[in-house]
Amino acid sequence: MKGGFHLILLPAVFALAACGFHPLYGELNGKSGAASHFTQVYVPPIELENAGYEVRNDLLDLTQAKSQPAGTLYDFRIVLRDRNQDIAVQNTQVGAVKEVEITRYNYTLIANYQLVDRKTQKVLAKGTESSLSAYDVVANPYATLTAQQDAQAHTAQDIAQRLQLRLALFFAQAQGAAK
Repeated sequence: MKGGFHLILLPAVFALAACGFHPLYGELNGKSGAASHFTQVYVPPIELENAGYEVRNDLLDLTQAKSQPAGTLYDFRIVLRDRNQDIAVQNTQVGAVKEVEITRYNYTLIANYQLVDRKTQKVLAKGTESSLSAYDVVANPYATLTAQQDAQAHTAQDIAQRLQLRLALFFAQAQGAAK
């Protein structure tokens, strides 16, 4: 069975190679992938309290981009906004009074980005990415705060990964157009 699988897989590998498939981040035939351009990118500080700090640090870790502008060719400018939206409520009757209590929130983080050529100040790529995470409100305020911060960290990490992919796609397409 194992040998038969290889016979089926081999034509697929050749078909991918023939159609121009190449790795996005790695090297192929001694030519570096899109990730080699990440070190030419400067990511300026991002506003929005903890979320901006988290997105920038996650993005710097993922891409090995620069935290200082010296020697870079591109600025990757990111503007964040966020939103907490109550999505679940619980109605409780306490004597003659009906109380409404929020029990769950959606936390949404939205990133508008621009990749800018530092020399010409021309915008080379721009777009929007968003991520959503939910958390519960519990009786313990500290546990609720921890859940909220965890949701913010997850959305920041997701945004950073999406932005890394956007950068890689831009550089891959630019390499393809240069050929």
